[in-house]
Amino acid sequence: MGGLSESTGAAWEHLRRLPVWLPPALLTLAVTVTGLGSAQLWRDELATWSAATRSPRDLARLAGTIDAATGPYYLLMHGWTRVFGDSTVALRAPAVLAMTVAAGLLAVLSARLVDRRAGLFAGLLFAVLPGTSRYGQEARPYALATMLAVLATLLLVTALRRPSWARWAGYAVAVAALGLIHLIALTLLAAHALVVVITWWRGPAAAGVASPVAGTTPTHHTAPVHHTTPAHDSAPTHDSAPVHDSAPTHDNAPAGRPGGRDGRIWRWVIALVPAALVVTPLLLRARAQRSQQLSWVDPARLDDLSALPGGVAQSSVVGGLLVGVAALGAARLGRRALLPMSAMLLPVLLLFAVGTVVPLWVPRYLVFVVPFACLLAGAALAAVAPPAALVVVVLAALLGLPDQAALRRTHEWPRSAPVDYAGAAQVIADGQRPGDAVVYSPRHSWLFLDLGIEYHLGDPPRDVLVTEDEVRRGDLWAAECPQPAQCLAGTTRVWLVVSGRHAEPLAAVPGAKGDALRTDFTVTQVWQRAGLTVALLTSRLDR
Repeated sequence: MGGLSESTGAAWEHLRRLPVWLPPALLTLAVTVTGLGSAQLWRDELATWSAATRSPRDLARLAGTIDAATGPYYLLMHGWTRVFGDSTVALRAPAVLAMTVAAGLLAVLSARLVDRRAGLFAGLLFAVLPGTSRYGQEARPYALATMLAVLATLLLVTALRRPSWARWAGYAVAVAALGLIHLIALTLLAAHALVVVITWWRGPAAAGVASPVAGTTPTHHTAPVHHTTPAHDSAPTHDSAPVHDSAPTHDNAPAGRPGGRDGRIWRWVIALVPAALVVTPLLLRARAQRSQQLSWVDPARLDDLSALPGGVAQSSVVGGLLVGVAALGAARLGRRALLPMSAMLLPVLLLFAVGTVVPLWVPRYLVFVVPFACLLAGAALAAVAPPAALVVVVLAALLGLPDQAALRRTHEWPRSAPVDYAGAAQVIADGQRPGDAVVYSPRHSWLFLDLGIEYHLGDPPRDVLVTEDEVRRGDLWAAECPQPAQCLAGTTRVWLVVSGRHAEPLAAVPGAKGDALRTDFTVTQVWQRAGLTVALLTSRLDR
């Protein structure tokens, strides 16, 4: 046992000499890269592919019709795909990089607010969450929003501790970028506002953002560390200094004239002006599109709050564990918990309150609050011996393994209902002949049947009912022929792709489209793939 203890101690000593951001970042990268291309692009990612492969002019038209809130992200992905292509791995790589950077930034933020050990464990815990992999392997803006939320908060702490216009300018850029990438993430500013006001009124110590060294007075003796901590870690000279509240020091008292309040609050307000100028037009356009964009969202209910930890962590048991350990960390930190607690809770409460009136409550919109829960959990783990803390991290990883495996099979929800676009496309590719046509049912669906087949088929059959494709329409859906029988005239073979599993696929096609297909065509063969049915139809005139 003594040898094991010495070995663990030596390993920990080596680990703590590394930059605090490096182990969490490397672990996050390793976890999110694993199985990156295993799951097919799901419906939301197909929308990203469709948008990113359009020209900037067509993207502007799309933003004018639908999905304006995601427009800046689509523009970013347009540039990315021009360089790196549109493979599944290429489309998801920006999310991997964003989550990797988010883990490193989280470690630095935690080290500055609490101590180095808290930073390390917060980052490692974040790395093993199934939600980090889920949204770090998705071609959508949530990973970027998570990174920018942590970055903006880190820059806020830096600007509050050492105010300068340069630091506030960096914060302003981060907030503007956060709003452009994910409008809902601007609810984080409620937490920032609370901390800024308290800092202005009572000083950084009262707001919980004072330096741990300057703002804490240990109540018990801690052995000094005899090596020099790298400056870039911004960590205290003790590996895990206690975080009890104490009397203000020079870092904690309000700046400016003695006894007076400083101008940090006004600098913060000014820093928000660029973000307001950039984001307001986007917000107004997105508001006008809300009824179309979020028609599938139900009003928020109380039980949605209890389900949220499992939703953002992508595992109910891991989400529950995270909340429990974070609560212990909040109790340990006292006033220092103000910023991470408010950053975790206020966006949730604001979106829930609005979501009871306006359909906006979607759990994945709140993924950006997860790092702040990890920060609180890291503070709790920093209070125990490193081996015990690592056991908790490993336990979270093990509990999340089933969900980690499941999300690498499909990104659809529920995971028991995958949609096999690639399998359906392969059926068509194996039997396609020159002159074949394809028909989708339903066309105007969030499943994006046409996009899914087109992504996996380099040369798909002619989409015979399309009168104006989605790019020309400035939309996510193409326009179909109002008189399907006329548009189908002269076609001898049709590949019919229908959502769901159907023994009689023609019977599943409604309206005039179904009538025309049933009148003029007969089913030759049916293939069923997960979530989809493919049928080959041949003209009755050729039989």
